[in-house]
Amino acid sequence: MPARLPRRPDREAVLIAAAGLIGGLTLWFLGLRNNPPLLGLPKWLTLVALVVMCGAELLRRSAPLTAVAIGTLTICLDICTGSLIATIAMYTDLVYAAVLYGRPSVAWRIPRVCEVLTVLATLLALVIIREPEGLLIGFAFAVLLVAPAWTGVGIRRHRDAAHAARLEAERTALLAEMDRRQAVGAERARMARELHDMVANHLSAIAIHSTAALSIGDPRASEEALGVIRENSVQGLAEMRRLIGLLRHAGAEAEPAATPRLDGVDALLAHARTAVRDERFRFALCDERGPGPLPAPVELAAYRIVQESLTNAVKHAAPGPVTVRLTSAAGRPLVAEVTSAFGSGPTPRAPGSGAGLVGMSERVALLDGEFEAGPVDGPDGKRWRVRAELPVPEEGRGSL
Repeated sequence: MPARLPRRPDREAVLIAAAGLIGGLTLWFLGLRNNPPLLGLPKWLTLVALVVMCGAELLRRSAPLTAVAIGTLTICLDICTGSLIATIAMYTDLVYAAVLYGRPSVAWRIPRVCEVLTVLATLLALVIIREPEGLLIGFAFAVLLVAPAWTGVGIRRHRDAAHAARLEAERTALLAEMDRRQAVGAERARMARELHDMVANHLSAIAIHSTAALSIGDPRASEEALGVIRENSVQGLAEMRRLIGLLRHAGAEAEPAATPRLDGVDALLAHARTAVRDERFRFALCDERGPGPLPAPVELAAYRIVQESLTNAVKHAAPGPVTVRLTSAAGRPLVAEVTSAFGSGPTPRAPGSGAGLVGMSERVALLDGEFEAGPVDGPDGKRWRVRAELPVPEEGRGSL
């Protein structure tokens, strides 16, 4: 794998290097050096150290660990050749930048290394000088190494904390947007189910009786069909107005709408009898529910499933018995079952959207129940059966 070259220095690094170079040259020409050269080294090596330190400054952001390594060797040369305050200041910046921009695995160790070097330098100075002034050398090392290192640690921690907070805020916003979309989708699905269940049976009856009124030449039969059409039109319009009122006052204080309950299944059967113009249809209810009311969500789901099943029977079933069976007992789920003769006609009596079975399965899924719909074999031939099993919590049975 080829080695990655450092990226170009940023504007901040160039400004620091330029300022350090100008400041160092000014101090050199003014003769403001910190100490005389050691070991007989020439004074001009101080300028070499200054230039190399400025070059290391250009790497403070792109390669901070390399820069601090070069800077460490350079600061040793600078101290031995007279030392310029500009070079020392740039080295402290390199230590700071190594902690702030370096790899975390290395950057967090730099302050500890600086502390160890400061302690060793202090002990060595005390051993060599044997005077309290040796502590000043330790203090100088602390200013040179420990202070910039821990300053970088503090700023890096604040930067990482701000980055983590920003990521958490973005994550929270994303989750809120997902929840909002799911809520909107669920509300749209609920509105579609309610609209379909409340209005579809009335429109189906209108379609069937309008077809009969157009195809039968008997004025009396046509008048009867028109009466049924008008009744279903009025009821459908009332249901639509109620739904529109609920939507308009969803955010305002409004009286809660009455929730349909299974006690109204008799009215559904009566409506189905008037909707289909065929005396061979026989509608029957077998109510085997136990005592006590059921939770409102369970009763509403069962009511809508029976309503949609009867609407489908009016549109698609062959002439014959249509049976609604409701069973429940303590500790057992509510079972709503609607059976009708399996239709074999070429076309339905009224057009449908195909959303009825989908809506019923969605209602059952919301209550963690089981749903099945399809043809089954019966004693009097093949029949179409819709069966929904709705769990009833024990705490919900017998309480309104």
